[in-house]
Amino acid sequence: MNHPPHAQGFKREKSIYRVTLIGSFVNLLLLVFKFLAGIFGHSAAMLADAVHSLSDFITDLIVMLFVRISAKPQDESHDYGHGKYETLATAIIGLILLLIGFGILWGGVSTIYRFWFGRASLEAPGLLALWAALVSIVAKELLYHYTIRRARALEAQVVEANAWHHRSDAFSSVGAALGIGGAIVLGERGRVLDPLAAVVVSIFIIKAAVKLLLPCVDELLEKSLPPEVENRVQEAILSFEGVSAPHHLRTRRIGSYYAIEVHVRMDGQLPLEEAHRTATAIEEKLKELFGRNTHVGIHVEPIK
Repeated sequence: MNHPPHAQGFKREKSIYRVTLIGSFVNLLLLVFKFLAGIFGHSAAMLADAVHSLSDFITDLIVMLFVRISAKPQDESHDYGHGKYETLATAIIGLILLLIGFGILWGGVSTIYRFWFGRASLEAPGLLALWAALVSIVAKELLYHYTIRRARALEAQVVEANAWHHRSDAFSSVGAALGIGGAIVLGERGRVLDPLAAVVVSIFIIKAAVKLLLPCVDELLEKSLPPEVENRVQEAILSFEGVSAPHHLRTRRIGSYYAIEVHVRMDGQLPLEEAHRTATAIEEKLKELFGRNTHVGIHVEPIK
């Protein structure tokens, strides 16, 4: 039984909220644990990791806000729907990651510089900070796998962005664990490994931010869909008898769905009703291939 588009949209929105709420609950627990471990465990790397978890929690809130907006149907001021609000949310997540990454990088480098030239002393990190890093690695990696699986099932770009945010937090915790562990094992000489780990964490964060931002820039600049997608569009069109020469193909992404506009040729002697029926069938096939929310515009031209 096929559900109407608005029912499907509501179900999708509800699923995205469920995934995001689970992630935000885990992030809240982790950020509190990490901040306490960083403070009482005297670890700059763990405090940096805690800030990363805080950014995860903030971006969860952003996702819940923008997904509700992006799920709104078309209206007079948004003929193509509100899908790009989802893209905007993804871009905001990426920008937050980028700023946090550079902030942690600056803090870590500054601490290392002051320590190297004898302008600052470093406290030895405690075992509590190390345990916090290990717990974070396991929790965030499990959360990444759950979120990325749901993101792909829902075809939700913003949920996938959040999944990669979870994984970047797991990576940052790996760097923190290595730095904290090295500082504990090596003693006073190895204490510089703790801020060094914070620098490593920042590089992972910056890399993840760039990976999220580039596709958003492409979409906001109306970049065409990948060649393999456009080839599938043309193959679907040419599978209809009497339809030829698809041209002026224009494609783009609008949030989690596609927009496809194309010109096709049919026999000029066909009755208008039959040409319309064929064009409608092409539209339905494209929606079956790429999702019910796909925007399809077909212009029929007579064969000369």
